[in-house]
Amino acid sequence: MRGLAAALACAAALLAGCAGAVRGTGDLGVVVERAAGRLQIVETTGMTRLATVDGLGDLSHASVVFSRDARYAYVFGRDGGLTRVDLLDARITHRILQAGNSIGGAISQDGRVVAAQNYAPGGIRLFDARTLEPLADLPAIGQDGRRAKVVGLADLPGRRFAASLFESGEIWIIDAADARHPQVTRLPAGREPYDGLVTPDGRWYLAGLFGEDGLALVDLWQAPPQARRILSGYGRSGQPLPVYKMPHLRGWAMAQGQAWLPAIGRHEVLVADPARGWQQTARVALAGQPVFVMARPDGRQVWVNFAFPHNDTVQVIDTATREVVRTLRPCRGVLHMEFTPKGEALWLSCRDDNRVEVFDTGSLARIATLPADNPSGIFFTARAQRFGM
Repeated sequence: MRGLAAALACAAALLAGCAGAVRGTGDLGVVVERAAGRLQIVETTGMTRLATVDGLGDLSHASVVFSRDARYAYVFGRDGGLTRVDLLDARITHRILQAGNSIGGAISQDGRVVAAQNYAPGGIRLFDARTLEPLADLPAIGQDGRRAKVVGLADLPGRRFAASLFESGEIWIIDAADARHPQVTRLPAGREPYDGLVTPDGRWYLAGLFGEDGLALVDLWQAPPQARRILSGYGRSGQPLPVYKMPHLRGWAMAQGQAWLPAIGRHEVLVADPARGWQQTARVALAGQPVFVMARPDGRQVWVNFAFPHNDTVQVIDTATREVVRTLRPCRGVLHMEFTPKGEALWLSCRDDNRVEVFDTGSLARIATLPADNPSGIFFTARAQRFGM
């Protein structure tokens, strides 16, 4: 009996130990350490680093999407690398070099297909999300016969993707219901679409235009879909400024029922109303050229960071008054920002000061600092449940 009791006690201890080791993934995220080719795995509840994962190649313009269970991160590297990382085990499960120059990707609504957008060779490639087995290759050859860089890739409802072709001035809607034989619908976008986004409800795809003032808009509920121009001539009120860094439409904001968009070559955020045909309703003057314009999940605030020489600055806009309510100078080289899932805190990367800073979005006070080697992108697993992220 004594031996049985000891065995039961040992089993109970083992079970308790196993239970203690189990955790969810809802508060996890990654910080890209671009120069080191490494990820930090972080948790937002205690604001700590849990682990690091090395061997991810050139991460100078890396982006990340997550599996629908938020366990796996898919990392798209500038060297064309596509890496699947297990966040709970802190290890690489699969890695391939799928192109020469890649700048991002997306994962399908059902979580089964990963898509990579490539600069060189220009095109879109589809992969099995579990194994990274290649499924399809779509060379980005426009109606003009030229091969183009692909930007603005986003997932859409119904296992579809949207993307923009920079040199060709096109938007592609890709139906990947049969992922080995995807079907492409081509739409005219305008001159040099440089980035794109899909609205949180999956209805609208917008492409920013570098070659002209304005954006291209596609209503994805329309059959067949068509592209039209919105916000044409938004820069006519003054001379455009030199562009030091392309704005990122993927970091746009939807707040108070309005779209908040970075204006290329301007020290402004543009505000447009989808309910009024995407007409411009306001402009907000800023300290510099905006890069990311990001809304707190409740929509009350919009946070903005800037291109050089104002990349030490972050501004906070009150969306109710449409005014800048705080200008912060947290560090040198603010590259990226990410809200926690419900928005009580914002994390930002300080590339030139080798750290990540965390701010309370209520008090606007700094509440934590984490060391990081040349950090750039910050991505939290809450993105797994959103279109276009």
